[in-house]
Amino acid sequence: MTDQIVLEAPRAEPLPLIFDSPHSGTSYPDDFDHVLDRIVLRRSEDAFIDELYDHVPDQGATLLHALFPRSYIDPNRNLLDIDPAMIAGGWPGEVRPSFKLDNGVGLIWRQVKTFGRIYDRLLTREEVQARIDRCWQPYHSALSDLFERFHAQHGFIYHVDCHSMPEWGDETTEDGAVRRADFVLGDRDGTTCEPEFSALIAETLRAEGYSVVFNDPYKGVELVQRYSNMATDRHSIQVEINRALYMNEDDITRNARFDQLKQSLKKMTQVLADYVTARIS
Repeated sequence: MTDQIVLEAPRAEPLPLIFDSPHSGTSYPDDFDHVLDRIVLRRSEDAFIDELYDHVPDQGATLLHALFPRSYIDPNRNLLDIDPAMIAGGWPGEVRPSFKLDNGVGLIWRQVKTFGRIYDRLLTREEVQARIDRCWQPYHSALSDLFERFHAQHGFIYHVDCHSMPEWGDETTEDGAVRRADFVLGDRDGTTCEPEFSALIAETLRAEGYSVVFNDPYKGVELVQRYSNMATDRHSIQVEINRALYMNEDDITRNARFDQLKQSLKKMTQVLADYVTARIS
């Protein structure tokens, strides 16, 4: 294990059900010498998502979450998503162009949307590799190990990748300047998760009074793509929560609806745990 991730084991009968929060980390490493103001940089966090889901071990699920911030290195990106222009001497390995990279939010973030650049210098190859070794790799190793262990035991596994999103899109996002739904579920257009499981999430949240859409504007990125394989009964879905439901985005504080949302998520988790338990039986 590492000091940069937390793995919370089930506190009830273990189920092949994993929740992970890759972007809620708030432990800023000493070598993260950003020039962007910290409160602005924190706008990139999926703030409080690990707390909103801290109940899942009580329902038999496993919870994995990062302590490091996504702006330091993003576990929901591929190792090819590197901007060589950020690195002194470029990057010796393979890289690939992408929409995320073009907007400065690849494996190592260049900027926080329209708020400004994170660094006033080039990074070294050594420090980029150190971030991969200390943060990205342990996170993925832990998630991969969970998939392999539970799949070997039960022959199937379900994975809920937990995120939050700004209330409004903007010119740097694929949806533009529109108010987003309460929840966006991403299953890569039905390719990463069993339709029944995805529908169960949507139905449960709608019954709680929330608006839910699929794959617009978020379809799921590296984590759901890397670990899902419907042909072998490995299912991953990304759940994006509109931050207006639980927090004040300007000062990154909980709002009056926080506890209500958490109770709704508990109901959702219990429904999913019951579904998975029924499959085991």
